[in-house]
Parts: sequence; C-alpha cells; structure tokens
Amino acid sequence: MSTLFSVNLNKLALIRNSRGTDYPNLLYFAQKLIDLGVKGFTVHPRPDERHIRYQDVYDISEYLKDYKDIEFNIEGNPNEQFLKLIREVKPHQCTLVPDSEDQLTSDHGFDIIKHSDMLSKLSHELEAFGTRCAVFIDPDIEQIKAVIDSDVQTIEMYTEEWARAYSDDNNDGDFAAVKQRFSDCINLASENGMRVNAGHDLNLDNLADLLSLGDIAEVSIGHAFTIESLEQGMDNVVRQYLQICG
Repeated sequence: MSTLFSVNLNKLALIRNSRGTDYPNLLYFAQKLIDLGVKGFTVHPRPDERHIRYQDVYDISEYLKDYKDIEFNIEGNPNEQFLKLIREVKPHQCTLVPDSEDQLTSDHGFDIIKHSDMLSKLSHELEAFGTRCAVFIDPDIEQIKAVIDSDVQTIEMYTEEWARAYSDDNNDGDFAAVKQRFSDCINLASENGMRVNAGHDLNLDNLADLLSLGDIAEVSIGHAFTIESLEQGMDNVVRQYLQICG
C-alpha cells in the first residue's frame, strides 16, 4: 500500500510573515512541489494567523482547482471561525485538532471517549458535502476502541511520541514498547475499516519504520521537511519522501 505524502505549508508561511512581504510565495512553492510529484498539501490556520492566514486557505484552494488529483487537507480546532472556513472551502479532508488559541503547536489528540457525540456530528456534516473528516488522536488503544464505536471514519495518529522514542532509542530503551503500541493502534483501526493518517515530528529518519507497522493512508510533514530542504535541497528531499511513501 502506498502512502500519500502531504506537505504542510505552515513553516513557509511563517518565514513569509516574518518579513511582512509575500516572499516566499506559497503558490509558487505549491507549484514547484506539484512539479516534483507531491500529491497533497496540508495547512493549519490558527486564530492569530501567525503562519497560515485564512486568506491563504482560500487562495490555495482556488489554485488547486486546476489540479484534481492533488489533495487539500485543512487542520484546526473546530471553533466557529474554523468551521465557517471549512464549510466555504470544502477541502478534500478536514482534520480536527483540539488546539487552544494560544497553543504553540499541536501536542495532544482529541479524547474520543469524552467528545464522541460532537465529533460524530461534525463527521456526518463534513462527509455530507464531500469533505473527509479526520480526527487527531493519541496512540492509545482505548481511544481507538472509542473511535470504532463512534461515527468517525478517519483518524490522524499523533506521532510526537514515536519521533521522540525513535531518536532516543539507544538511550532509554523504551522504543520497543512505543513501537508495539503504535502497531496495535494502527492495525486495530485498520482491521475495523478505518482510514489511518499520521503526523507530527515525522522526518526522513523515522518515517519508513512507522509506515512498516501497518496501513497508513497519509502522512503530513512540514517542520522537518522545511529543515531537511534547507540542508539537502527541496528536490532531493521530495524524492526521498516519495520513495519512502511509495
């Protein structure tokens, strides 16, 4: 099974915003990445618009109308402002993330047990107008069981713990336990007909081993992708990711 590689454009937007200009231009780099073979883009607008701005979302969505085979995934906390954006843009996928307004970056998944009714309702609404609804969750087997019992069809596995344990493998020795838990969660979800995505702190070093655990439909990568592109060149980095995901 191949995995869709979705480039998160947030860090490019952050660099742009730091100078108050339109350089780097997001649509220019979207086109460059499409030409290199990328088939998906992710953005995560936040209320303070410190990286992706709401207008960026409309601009990227309009630009991608000429590319029917490119997936557009919008992540965010399902407040009224965010949901208004989703209802207007109708992206291919919307990933619901429990961020607070002042949160630096995503650092936990939804508690499906607690919020099952709300997430099931939103999933029904988004699916009705053609947007796949994914829910960001922690790699916890009880959360997976709760998702199976809900009406949510797609999850994105929060992989920060995977990345941390992978980099510390030779130091603290807990990677085997983390790997087993991720494997159990991915495979239980897949066996029950769920689409499994993954994201957060994935990179060229730790991605292949994660994908070997089971059927992962999509990964979104932005922070590491931007740094690796500075180190190795964007063309080279895209080729490596596409090879791993293929």
